[in-house]
Amino acid sequence: MNAWTADELDKIAAGEELELAPARRYGTLRKPVTIWVVRRDDDLYVRSVYGRTSSWFRGTQDRHEGHIRAGGVDKDVLFVEADDDVNDEIDAAYRTKYHGYAASYVTPMVRPQARAATIKLVPRSAGS
Repeated sequence: MNAWTADELDKIAAGEELELAPARRYGTLRKPVTIWVVRRDDDLYVRSVYGRTSSWFRGTQDRHEGHIRAGGVDKDVLFVEADDDVNDEIDAAYRTKYHGYAASYVTPMVRPQARAATIKLVPRSAGS
Protein backbone atom coordinates (compact mmCIF):
# COMPACT_ATOMS: atom_id res chain seq x y z
CA MET A 1 0.00 0.00 0.00
CA ASN A 2 1.02 3.58 -0.56
CA ALA A 3 1.73 6.13 2.12
CA TRP A 4 0.65 9.72 2.58
CA THR A 5 3.28 12.40 2.16
CA ALA A 6 3.96 14.59 5.19
CA ASP A 7 2.51 17.56 3.31
CA GLU A 8 -0.72 15.69 2.48
CA LEU A 9 -1.11 14.52 6.08
CA ASP A 10 -0.57 18.02 7.43
CA LYS A 11 -3.00 19.65 5.00
CA ILE A 12 -5.77 17.10 5.41
CA ALA A 13 -5.44 16.88 9.19
CA ALA A 14 -5.46 20.68 9.53
CA GLY A 15 -8.86 20.93 7.90
CA GLU A 16 -11.99 20.35 9.90
CA GLU A 17 -13.84 18.52 7.16
CA LEU A 18 -13.19 16.16 4.32
CA GLU A 19 -15.26 15.42 1.22
CA LEU A 20 -15.50 11.69 0.56
CA ALA A 21 -16.96 10.10 -2.58
CA PRO A 22 -17.11 6.29 -2.60
CA ALA A 23 -16.89 4.50 -5.93
CA ARG A 24 -19.93 2.58 -7.13
CA ARG A 25 -19.62 -1.04 -8.23
CA TYR A 26 -18.90 0.06 -11.80
CA GLY A 27 -16.36 2.71 -10.85
CA THR A 28 -18.29 5.98 -11.06
CA LEU A 29 -18.17 8.12 -7.95
CA ARG A 30 -21.13 8.70 -5.68
CA LYS A 31 -22.07 12.20 -4.60
CA PRO A 32 -19.49 13.39 -2.03
CA VAL A 33 -20.40 13.63 1.65
CA THR A 34 -18.73 16.02 4.06
CA ILE A 35 -17.39 14.36 7.20
CA TRP A 36 -14.81 14.81 9.94
CA VAL A 37 -11.33 13.34 9.58
CA VAL A 38 -8.62 12.66 12.16
CA ARG A 39 -4.96 11.77 12.00
CA ARG A 40 -3.22 9.06 14.02
CA ASP A 41 0.52 8.98 13.38
CA ASP A 42 0.88 8.70 9.59
CA ASP A 43 -2.68 7.51 8.97
CA LEU A 44 -6.01 9.23 8.39
CA TYR A 45 -9.34 7.95 9.69
CA VAL A 46 -13.02 8.71 9.20
CA ARG A 47 -16.10 7.40 10.98
CA SER A 48 -19.78 7.25 10.31
CA VAL A 49 -21.66 8.74 13.24
CA TYR A 50 -24.64 6.58 12.21
CA GLY A 51 -22.58 3.40 12.11
CA ARG A 52 -22.35 0.77 9.42
CA THR A 53 -25.89 1.38 8.14
CA SER A 54 -25.30 4.93 6.90
CA SER A 55 -25.52 5.24 3.13
CA TRP A 56 -22.04 6.68 2.64
CA PHE A 57 -20.45 3.94 4.78
CA ARG A 58 -22.29 1.23 2.85
CA GLY A 59 -21.05 2.92 -0.33
CA THR A 60 -17.45 2.44 0.81
CA GLN A 61 -18.11 -1.29 0.97
CA ASP A 62 -18.96 -1.67 -2.74
CA ARG A 63 -15.43 -1.35 -4.09
CA HIS A 64 -13.48 -0.18 -1.04
CA GLU A 65 -12.19 2.76 -3.06
CA GLY A 66 -13.14 6.30 -3.86
CA HIS A 67 -11.92 9.88 -3.80
CA ILE A 68 -11.32 12.43 -1.06
CA ARG A 69 -10.78 16.18 -1.07
CA ALA A 70 -9.55 18.19 1.92
CA GLY A 71 -7.08 20.95 2.65
CA GLY A 72 -6.27 21.40 -1.02
CA VAL A 73 -5.51 17.68 -1.47
CA ASP A 74 -7.45 15.68 -4.09
CA LYS A 75 -6.69 11.99 -3.81
CA ASP A 76 -7.95 8.59 -4.90
CA VAL A 77 -8.06 6.33 -1.86
CA LEU A 78 -8.74 2.84 -0.63
CA PHE A 79 -11.13 2.34 2.29
CA VAL A 80 -9.64 -0.10 4.78
CA GLU A 81 -11.57 -1.21 7.85
CA ALA A 82 -9.64 -0.07 10.90
CA ASP A 83 -8.40 -2.57 13.45
CA ASP A 84 -10.27 -2.41 16.77
CA ASP A 85 -7.01 -1.83 18.64
CA VAL A 86 -6.78 1.76 17.30
CA ASN A 87 -10.26 2.83 18.38
CA ASP A 88 -9.22 4.34 21.73
CA GLU A 89 -6.60 6.47 19.98
CA ILE A 90 -9.09 7.49 17.29
CA ASP A 91 -11.57 8.46 20.03
CA ALA A 92 -8.89 10.65 21.62
CA ALA A 93 -8.07 12.20 18.24
CA TYR A 94 -11.72 13.13 17.68
CA ARG A 95 -12.05 14.59 21.18
CA THR A 96 -8.85 16.61 20.79
CA LYS A 97 -9.41 17.90 17.26
CA TYR A 98 -13.09 18.76 17.69
CA HIS A 99 -13.02 19.90 21.33
CA GLY A 100 -14.43 23.29 20.31
CA TYR A 101 -17.68 21.70 19.19
CA ALA A 102 -20.57 20.91 21.52
CA ALA A 103 -20.50 17.47 23.14
CA SER A 104 -23.71 16.69 21.26
CA TYR A 105 -21.58 16.55 18.08
CA VAL A 106 -18.41 14.94 19.43
CA THR A 107 -19.83 12.30 21.78
CA PRO A 108 -21.65 10.38 19.01
CA MET A 109 -18.34 10.06 17.15
CA VAL A 110 -16.87 7.97 19.98
CA ARG A 111 -19.87 5.73 20.66
CA PRO A 112 -19.73 2.00 19.80
CA GLN A 113 -21.89 2.49 16.70
CA ALA A 114 -19.42 4.97 15.19
CA ARG A 115 -16.38 3.02 16.39
CA ALA A 116 -17.68 0.01 14.44
CA ALA A 117 -17.64 2.16 11.28
CA THR A 118 -14.05 3.40 11.44
CA ILE A 119 -12.22 3.49 8.12
CA LYS A 120 -8.57 4.12 7.43
CA LEU A 121 -7.97 6.14 4.27
CA VAL A 122 -5.07 4.79 2.22
CA PRO A 123 -3.78 6.70 -0.83
CA ARG A 124 -4.22 4.76 -4.05
CA SER A 125 -1.59 4.80 -6.75
CA ALA A 126 -2.58 5.42 -10.35
CA GLY A 127 -2.10 1.74 -11.18
CA SER A 128 -4.07 0.24 -8.30
